[in-house]
Amino acid sequence: MSGHSKWSTIKRKKGANDAQRAKIFTKISREIIVAVKSGGPDPDNNSRLKDIISKARSNNMPNDNINRTIKKAAGAGDTDNYENITYEGYGPNGVAVIVDTLTDNRNRTAADMRHYFDKFGGNLGQTGCVGYLFDKKGVIVIEDGGDVDEDTLTMDALEAGADDVSVEEGYFEITTDPDSFHSVRDFLEEKYTLSSAEVSLIPQTTVDLTDEKQLSMMTKLLETLEDNDDVQEVYHNWNAPDTEEDE
Repeated sequence: MSGHSKWSTIKRKKGANDAQRAKIFTKISREIIVAVKSGGPDPDNNSRLKDIISKARSNNMPNDNINRTIKKAAGAGDTDNYENITYEGYGPNGVAVIVDTLTDNRNRTAADMRHYFDKFGGNLGQTGCVGYLFDKKGVIVIEDGGDVDEDTLTMDALEAGADDVSVEEGYFEITTDPDSFHSVRDFLEEKYTLSSAEVSLIPQTTVDLTDEKQLSMMTKLLETLEDNDDVQEVYHNWNAPDTEEDE
C-alpha cells in the first residue's frame, strides 16, 4: 500500500503472518526470476538483481530461498516467463492508483485489474492517465532505534548524493534521484541497517477521503490489489490514515 510514506508498509510486512509472508516471498521470487533472465545471476554485475536481493532481505526472505530462486532462474530448464505491465486508474473520489504487475497471462491480469477497479468504486484508465502525478525517487528507510545520530546520518546521506533526509517518528527517510539511488544505498549500507531501499513512485500531492463508504472502498481496493499474485507494487496518492501503529 505504497503511498507518500514507506513506514506503514514496512511495519505491515514485518508483522505479516505466515500466509502473508509466503505471498510476499512469491512476489519477490518472480522479480528475481525476471532480473536473472534479463541480466544474469551475479548481483555484482546485475544491479536490478542486487536491488531485489536487498528488498528480499528487508522483507526477511531467507537466503536459502533467494539462492534457490536465482539458481532456478539461471537453469536451462526454467520455463517461467513473466512480463511487466503497469496499469493506471482511479479509486473513489479520483484517487490516483498505479499498479505494477509481473504476469504470465496478460489477459487474465487485465481482466482482474478492470474487475477490481469497477468493484470498488473506481475505474481503470489509459496508460499515462495518472503517471504524471508521481515522481520516481529512490527511497531509503532507516529505523530509529535511538542509536542513529540525526546530524551524522544527514551529513552522510547528503555526502553520498541524496536529495533529502526527512525525520519522522520512529524512522528516517532518505530520498534520492533514481540515478543516484544505488550509490547512496551502497554507501549508507556500510554504516547503517536499512529497513527498506527501493526506487518508488512518490505522489506530488495527496487526496483525503472523509466519506465512510469511500474510505471502505479504497481500503478494499488496495487490499484486493495487493492480494493478487500478479501484483508487485501498488502506488497511490491517498493520504491514508496510519493503521499500523499497534502491529
